[in-house]
Amino acid sequence: MVVPFSQLPDHSRIWIYPSNRKFSASEITQLESDIEQFLSDWTAHGASLSAGYCIPHQQFIVLALNESDQEATGCSIDKSVHFIQALEQSLSVSLLDKMNVHYIKEDVIEVIDLKSFKKLVKSKQILPSSTVFNHLVTTKIDFVNHWETTADQSWHSRFF
Repeated sequence: MVVPFSQLPDHSRIWIYPSNRKFSASEITQLESDIEQFLSDWTAHGASLSAGYCIPHQQFIVLALNESDQEATGCSIDKSVHFIQALEQSLSVSLLDKMNVHYIKEDVIEVIDLKSFKKLVKSKQILPSSTVFNHLVTTKIDFVNHWETTADQSWHSRFF
């Protein structure tokens, strides 16, 4: 069952799929349709899941699940990953590369690999105050409060 993201409880579990590029307007329209169809059919052991989504900055896909109603299972999570893999193929994007780092430079979201991120930190081109995206948050409340944050308030801080 699709629930508007804003109506899901703060403790809802989330998965963030960062794209290596911004989505076009037509891709957003297609994504919304595909995601809503997937979430409408998403189940765990035959039980419908109460889930929502958002596409912040036209570059990230965030799926959220209210586990108060029904918890995700291994099979249901596998289904969501297969769905994301299908999106990667249809859109020619990378959504599952955990070695990419997303940060903001001059109001633009930049995507670089972790090794390059470390080099930019070392050369002081990325500072503790630089805005980064912490894709490791796991609940809606943490997403809202700690996903887009400064590097010194995220796992990125280990490189300073």
